[in-house]
Amino acid sequence: MLSIMLLIPFAAGFACFLADARQARWIALAATLADLALGIMLWAGYDIGGAQWQFTEQADLFAGFSYALGIDGIALMLIMLTVFLMPICILASWQSITRRVGEYMAAFLIMEALMIGVFAAQDLFLFYIFFEAGLIPMYLIIGVWGGADRIYASYKFFLYTLLGSVLMLIAMFWMVAEAGTTDIPTLMQHDFPAGAQSWLWLAFFASFAVKMPMWPVHTWLPDAHVQAPTAGSVILAGVLLKMGGYGFIRFSLPMFPEASAQFAWLIFALSMVAVVYTSLVALVQHDMKKLIAYSSVAHMGIVTVGLFAFNVQGLEGAMVVMLSHGLVSAALFLCVGVIYDRLHTREIDRYGGLSINMPQYALLFMLFTMASVGLPGTSGFVGEFLSLVGAYQVSTLVTLLCATGIILGAAYMLYLYRRVAFGVQKNADAAAMPDLSLREWLMLGPIAAAVLWMGVYPESFMAPMRADIAALDARLARAAPMGDSLLEVGEPRTAAANQLAASHGEGESH
Repeated sequence: MLSIMLLIPFAAGFACFLADARQARWIALAATLADLALGIMLWAGYDIGGAQWQFTEQADLFAGFSYALGIDGIALMLIMLTVFLMPICILASWQSITRRVGEYMAAFLIMEALMIGVFAAQDLFLFYIFFEAGLIPMYLIIGVWGGADRIYASYKFFLYTLLGSVLMLIAMFWMVAEAGTTDIPTLMQHDFPAGAQSWLWLAFFASFAVKMPMWPVHTWLPDAHVQAPTAGSVILAGVLLKMGGYGFIRFSLPMFPEASAQFAWLIFALSMVAVVYTSLVALVQHDMKKLIAYSSVAHMGIVTVGLFAFNVQGLEGAMVVMLSHGLVSAALFLCVGVIYDRLHTREIDRYGGLSINMPQYALLFMLFTMASVGLPGTSGFVGEFLSLVGAYQVSTLVTLLCATGIILGAAYMLYLYRRVAFGVQKNADAAAMPDLSLREWLMLGPIAAAVLWMGVYPESFMAPMRADIAALDARLARAAPMGDSLLEVGEPRTAAANQLAASHGEGESH
């Protein structure tokens, strides 16, 4: 099934090259809906109590390289996020993209296949190919269909993300020579020498930190978001940023646990700066896209804090924040796109009082604003709460500063909403804008439903991931972060995690 999910967008992308504009739109929509249907079947067929790796496929291609696919619960949820957002991206581009439509749709379809490949790959070099190849369609989407400074933004995006990945490739060659395999599940259980782990961890960190992005290598993100077309921003914030977090979960933490503990202080320091600093920067933005872009950096800071808290709550919280942010940031960029298509400006001061003439839009925009802030009952609350609970077990200071960032998040998001939706209607052209069309409801409505679903019943999203997170926690138990004052609490936590992981078929005893 995973191969079919890769093949459909690849084949449809090739067909879009040969089709006219109208046909390309319908081909792209049909292909992304077909992948969404297969993703739902994948979720329905996933055995929560079964083996860790399911839907596996294996074919040896040549020496040291194989076509190997398979998913665990973590990969399943990220694939679902991808296939859920892609049809929405096609709908968002339906009217706004009028030139080179076939090439545009092909770029999105090929990118969908490559993103699914990143989460499904079980061979180290196959992962690298998917991981790096995903840069190319995004580079083209920004560079060809972007704004006035699109060339600068696309080059910056490409060079930043490529440079870190070269170091990761060198580390991969060393790992294969040391472990004698390119199989990712095997490498996740391999004990690399403690001395080498630090260098390997730093090489992978160079790639994943840029991809997330973490402060201070985040500067490509606001430029890329501002210049990208609406759908490009949606998929960049919704899925591409999650590849960095997925890399930490799949490689850095399980393969280099001692190094991860050694450098946990670095992650916490960078994350604290990111959460507070980028929130303050977001407060003074005049461009709606830039404000949401900086908010993404702050939310990713919460993710990295949760990941390196080295406990189940932190890991689960980080995953839920990634899923929630994928939905909420995508929806916020779509909300910006809706009014940009009408007025062709992203300047906040050009709007105001939209709740009068666009009440449906104002209602959905309010929901996504509240989810971004982390209001209980929305998807944003669950993940942030769990991440902070996990961080609190390690450091009160880290938790305090991250909580300060959440307060600042409420400030800049509510400030944005007040200036756009409330107040006096200063501009006649903004006051004359029509409310949401049926196409825009089809874009925003499903995300609104998913945000409320995750907020009210998060267990449906966490259940497939729980055993995999417990197995990872058991792997990390021997290397609690430096400065952890709750080591005595770690023993029962580890025992419980080992028991849960053992029931999953992947338990380890340390």
